[in-house]
Amino acid sequence: MTSATLSDPAALLRGAGLRVTRPRVAVLSALEAAPHASADTVLADVRRAMGAVSVQAVYDVLNTLTEHGLIRRIQPAGSVARYEVRVGDNHHHVVCRSCGTTADIDCVKGEAPCLEPNVLPSGFVLDEAEVTYWGLCASCRAAAANNLTTTTT
Repeated sequence: MTSATLSDPAALLRGAGLRVTRPRVAVLSALEAAPHASADTVLADVRRAMGAVSVQAVYDVLNTLTEHGLIRRIQPAGSVARYEVRVGDNHHHVVCRSCGTTADIDCVKGEAPCLEPNVLPSGFVLDEAEVTYWGLCASCRAAAANNLTTTTT
């Protein structure tokens, strides 16, 4: 999904057979502004945009939008679930081990699944492989380097 598609969230929701509601539009807008956001981050952004809204309402919207393929839910190991509006392509993620910052990485292969096991248990058909790369973001690397020089001087 591109931001051009999100320029008309009402049409996007209707196209998925969903009613257009303020919370749904607010969640889509929050995720467009903050990709890979946690539910708590989305809730805070939605409350800033529209005032009072329940935690359950935001979780319900996140679940509905995920079920209808309008957003994607990822959950890197040891992390809370995160949501993004980039759907419909085969991409992966890189996660900072220190601060949890998450970024997209385009798949080199392109189509899903990008990984195929040598042996697949009988009856399984693959349609997706989730790849997560781990490392340190530039900010955390710089902070670690600063800490190293500070402690050695």
